[in-house]
Amino acid sequence: MHDSEPAQPTTTGPLEDEVVDLAAEGAGTTEAEPFDGTDVTTEAADDATRERALRAGLEEYDLAEEDVALLSGDLEDLDELGQHVVLPVLAVVGRPNVGKSTLVNRILGRREAVVEDKPGVTRDRVSYPAEWAGRRFTLVDTGGWEVDVAGIEARVAEQAEVAISLADAVLFVVDATVGPTATDERVVKLLRRSGKPVVLCANKVDGPRVEADASELWSLGLGEPHPVSALHGRGTGDLLDAAMAALPRVSAHGAARPGGPRRVALVGRPNVGKSSLLNKVLGTDRVVVDDVAGTTRDPVDELVELKGIPWWFVDTAGIRRRVHQTSGADFYASLRTQAAIEKAEVAVVLLDASQPLTEQDTRVIQQVIDAGRALVIAYNKWDLMDEDRRPYLEREIEKELVQITWAPRVNISARTGWHTDRLVPALTRSLESWDTRVPTGKLNAFLGELVAAHPHPLRGGKQPRILFATQASTRPPRFVIFASGFLEAGYRRFIERRLRETFGFEGTPISISVRVREKRKR
Repeated sequence: MHDSEPAQPTTTGPLEDEVVDLAAEGAGTTEAEPFDGTDVTTEAADDATRERALRAGLEEYDLAEEDVALLSGDLEDLDELGQHVVLPVLAVVGRPNVGKSTLVNRILGRREAVVEDKPGVTRDRVSYPAEWAGRRFTLVDTGGWEVDVAGIEARVAEQAEVAISLADAVLFVVDATVGPTATDERVVKLLRRSGKPVVLCANKVDGPRVEADASELWSLGLGEPHPVSALHGRGTGDLLDAAMAALPRVSAHGAARPGGPRRVALVGRPNVGKSSLLNKVLGTDRVVVDDVAGTTRDPVDELVELKGIPWWFVDTAGIRRRVHQTSGADFYASLRTQAAIEKAEVAVVLLDASQPLTEQDTRVIQQVIDAGRALVIAYNKWDLMDEDRRPYLEREIEKELVQITWAPRVNISARTGWHTDRLVPALTRSLESWDTRVPTGKLNAFLGELVAAHPHPLRGGKQPRILFATQASTRPPRFVIFASGFLEAGYRRFIERRLRETFGFEGTPISISVRVREKRKR
């Protein structure tokens, strides 16, 4: 980088409690000082004239077909919003390791729920949109229900009981190879008290020999047991026909899933407090929380209202050191966390303020940036911070997070709820930046002033010239620069910093690609 490059803009550090409120006043602006103080109409006319002149100048250069398509007009980023209806809810319950999640995946026709051949893999109740024979419904996977258990198993059982109370019908899964157990009989009593329609599924019936074992399940008093093999798909069609007959067409418990609220993924390494934060903003124990790292395995969606604004919050499994170093349930949980990030619009990366920043933390942040999602960094467990830790945290941030000074930072305590209300302004600013489009004329005016004040250094005796620039897309903002020669990485980073200063791209990654084009030979 040459000497004329300005210093990197200063950003308020995470140790200032007022970081969100102070920055909120000026974050959403799309115009900065170079464009202030002039007549708006005159400025717009000048920008349009500049754009036409630069476009005309491009005609002298060899352009590829994709260049012509890009320059033919501004692209629109529109989402289709369909009609959202209240779907009936079918809950899948049973004791641990009877194949509930395998059955859920079979019904969905894809591997959504985390599955492993050991009990207790599923812990939270997780909802999925499903369809059978033209009927749409919400399918709820639950953790295994057990009696007389303590600790995390007791909280898993509580979530299964909540799932039954919020369902319109229940699919009760029993292992046909084992037969009815005392735990199964306790679940039957629970189901009878709920008064919900119940369909009995005799799972693990892999062939005709085991069908005789399934007949023993008549003793549970829930009617005909439907023999299926969730693993191989045997008998699942008949089971779903019976479930659709039991499931009412009008739901008494389902909720409409609106398309409007923005999707927020809570991500971070294990045990940083993602599930605790979701429970706190919901005001209820929606997901299982335990001191054991890696409690959450399946992404959990929940509609949350903060300061009158609805949001879809997605609690995810903790991202461990490297995906290829994990196995079993943890491996599939990591894959689903990556999918949840890609489905989200903004990610809140939680860091443990009381512990040293790790390589894992920076890898999680990079994962969000690589996915092109808006970003908010939340320093959790602030109530556990002592005065000796603060200067170390400041130095860690300066060293490890120097490349992402553009991300809003919030200090919170998920356990006590301290400053969780400050998430909303940070989320809003990041999403506004993620959606921002800079008019082509204004973008080229900005680059013209920038290059005039800080020209690109000479390369091989030649100086590359910026011919034209346009914003190709939003979500995240992506800019394409046409140039007569290669622009060095340092100069592209300089342009990115000035773009952020001028147009307020706070909380979103932005990409700048350069297309080198040569003049046509006469």
